[in-house]
Amino acid sequence: MPRLVVSIDGVVIKEAPLVKEHTAVGRRPYNDVVIDNLAVSGEHAVFHLAGGEAEVEDLNSTNGTYVNGKAVKRQALRSGDTVEVGKYKIRFLSEEEAPGFEKTMLFKPGTLAPQKHVAATSAPVVLSAAVRVLSGPAAGREVALLKVVTTIGKPGVAVASITKRHQGFVLAHVEGAEFPLLNGNALGGEPVVLQSGDRIALAGTEMEFVQG
Repeated sequence: MPRLVVSIDGVVIKEAPLVKEHTAVGRRPYNDVVIDNLAVSGEHAVFHLAGGEAEVEDLNSTNGTYVNGKAVKRQALRSGDTVEVGKYKIRFLSEEEAPGFEKTMLFKPGTLAPQKHVAATSAPVVLSAAVRVLSGPAAGREVALLKVVTTIGKPGVAVASITKRHQGFVLAHVEGAEFPLLNGNALGGEPVVLQSGDRIALAGTEMEFVQG
C-alpha cells in the first residue's frame, strides 16, 4: 500500500497510508494528514491517487509545496520522492518499497510494529522507558514510552518528541520558538540520545527520563 511518512529534522512523527483517491494535507483538523504548524497552510496540498499513480498538488498555499527541493503546482510522484511543506518533509513510498522501509521509525498511534521471532540462543533486547513529571500540575505522573514516537510539551508553544530506536531513545525539537533544555542545556537542531536520569525542561515543566 502506498504511504506517506512525515518527518521533521530527521525524526519521523507520523505515517499515513494512501487509501483514498484524494488525501489532504494541512493545518486544519479536518485534513487527512494534520500538521499543526504556522508555516503550513490550513489547506496546504492534496495527494491524488489514481490507477496506481500518485500526484501532489499545491492548494495555493502561502509557503508553497516542494518536491525534491523544487517548487511545484502539481507533480507526479515516484517512490522515494520527498515533498516539503513548511519545515516538514513527507516521503512518498510506493507499495513495492514500503515493506523495506525502516519500520522502527514509523509512528502508528497506540501500536508498535510486530516483533520478529528471536532465536532461543540469543537474548532479546527489550527497551522500556518512561518520563516522570517533576513539576507543575502533573507532578508525580509517570508516562510509559510505549509508542515508537511520543510527543511532549504544549502545541503552539513548544513541542518535542522522544523516538524509540534500536540503540535507545532520542529527544528532538519538533516545533515552537522554545527549544527543550536537556540537563540545563538548550537542545540543538539534531536529535540527542537520552540517558536514564536525564532532566528535560519544556514549556515550564521539568521531567526526568527513566530507562529500565
